[in-house]
Amino acid sequence: MNQVALITGASRGIGRGIALQLARLGFDLVLNYRSNTEAARATAADCLEAARSCEKKIRAELIAGDISESAIRAEAVSFVKETFSRLDLLVNNAGIAPRERLDLLSTTEQSFDELLAINLKAPFFLTQAVANWMIEQRKSRDAAFRPKIVTISSISAYTASINRGDYCVSKAGLSMMTALFASRLAAEGIQVFEIRPGIIATDMTAGVKGKYDQLIADGLTPIPRWGEPDDVAKAVAAIAQDLLPFSTGEVINVDGGFHLRRL
Repeated sequence: MNQVALITGASRGIGRGIALQLARLGFDLVLNYRSNTEAARATAADCLEAARSCEKKIRAELIAGDISESAIRAEAVSFVKETFSRLDLLVNNAGIAPRERLDLLSTTEQSFDELLAINLKAPFFLTQAVANWMIEQRKSRDAAFRPKIVTISSISAYTASINRGDYCVSKAGLSMMTALFASRLAAEGIQVFEIRPGIIATDMTAGVKGKYDQLIADGLTPIPRWGEPDDVAKAVAAIAQDLLPFSTGEVINVDGGFHLRRL
């Protein structure tokens, strides 16, 4: 029986990269997306093709909906239960940037509420629901069942960007969320991790490409290049393969060394 992963925001960018990497490991996949059905279907098809490399037959199922809505979260968990009867890995990846970058003194409540709902509240309560089910599964499965929860945050969890303060606050919240669930779930045999990407080439960063091209050229990151979705996906893959068996609550930086303080 294949292991099963639920990935939110899986149609494009980092989520797509994670889905492809897990497909290569032989995971059955449930790919959540909000609205781009064409992209989601393309990702699912590409995952089936990618799985050929591990010579395993996998499934890649789609579930549409905005996970900031409690009904969609409940539907996603129910779908996994009914379709696969198990869940080995949750990847909280879905997130949005502000619709408009505004100075901290001009940030609107509407933008703040939207970002906190999608970027923080949704993964918090999805993790809660999944964790409760994983605890139930741990009681009924053998010791080989070692479930994991991974949350994709951002260097914005600790880097102050005064023209998108609402985004930074949402990402900082994910870091504490990881620590809280890691502490609560360790005794239950469930590992929890935060992966903190840096400047990654996705649709979200396409609009600021020129800015970051110059910053990288000027030495912003010790590794002088943009990150790729596959860089993040490989970190998820290491966790998924149980290569960090004595770790939980860890922050894994995938940022080209941005987090280093250099003089």
